Amino acid sequence: MIKLTRLNSQEFTLNAIYIEQIQSFPDTTITLTNGKRLVVSEEEDEVIRRATEFYRNAGLLAAVQNLGGSMKGD
Repeated sequence: MIKLTRLNSQEFTLNAIYIEQIQSFPDTTITLTNGKRLVVSEEEDEVIRRATEFYRNAGLLAAVQNLGGSMKGD
């Protein structure tokens, strides 16, 4: 789980497993695997760093990389 902040300064926790895509429009927009979009105040690189740390701590980073995926910053 990663802690993020909505544009209205409300904090929430997101299960990073459900992140499909992260983009800057210029606001950072996270698209989940179910198609829902979340706009957060954190920069795109910070969301990627937190998601990567989550995967590493959960022991999933190597599995993602072995499947041919990559996470920016690694």
